[in-house]
Amino acid sequence: MAANEDDRDLTARVRPSRSRFRHMLRSKDGATAVEFALLAIPYFIIVFAIIETFVAYTAEQLVTNAVDTLGRQLRTGQITYNLGLSTDKNVTDFRQAFCDEIAIMIKCSATEAATPSSLWLDVESYASFANMPTTIPRVDANDPHADLATTGFKYAPGGSGSINMLRAFYRWQVITDIVRPYVSTINPSDGSLPNTFLIVATAAFKNESYNP
Repeated sequence: MAANEDDRDLTARVRPSRSRFRHMLRSKDGATAVEFALLAIPYFIIVFAIIETFVAYTAEQLVTNAVDTLGRQLRTGQITYNLGLSTDKNVTDFRQAFCDEIAIMIKCSATEAATPSSLWLDVESYASFANMPTTIPRVDANDPHADLATTGFKYAPGGSGSINMLRAFYRWQVITDIVRPYVSTINPSDGSLPNTFLIVATAAFKNESYNP
């Protein structure tokens, strides 16, 4: 009788152990955590890449809108240059006005407004539309990904009835590695990885015949 009771006690002790072991084998509580840990990094990289691409192209549209706005003010005589009028703006004033238009996403410091490092503006008057440049100025004309050539940029809009072109160039810094090869449009001259998306916006117009 005692032997049978001992056997039952042993069986009772073994069964919970076996039950717990089987439960551990069937348990999948940690599988989701492991899968998430494996997929989280590429998942968030892709999410950041989508967000950064969206932001970069939104910034491009913002610069385009600023070019349209400032171009219209030049065309209608709301902004003039070197005419001795109250509407005259020098290059720093004009750059600051442009910075104010894009301030919702792109911040221009007072230093940037006075001395360009990321935002470049070219405002010139031409004898005809045919004389206007049609390509992006590069330091190496044969390399479509060479850095921007800025030495020829001017601020010299014409007066009433003149033909003008306003061009804006902004060096947008790309952060997410996965996006850089596909978005970057400038290859650094020092051979480092490209990380700049060149935003370009242009407006060509003939000024209205406004009275000075």
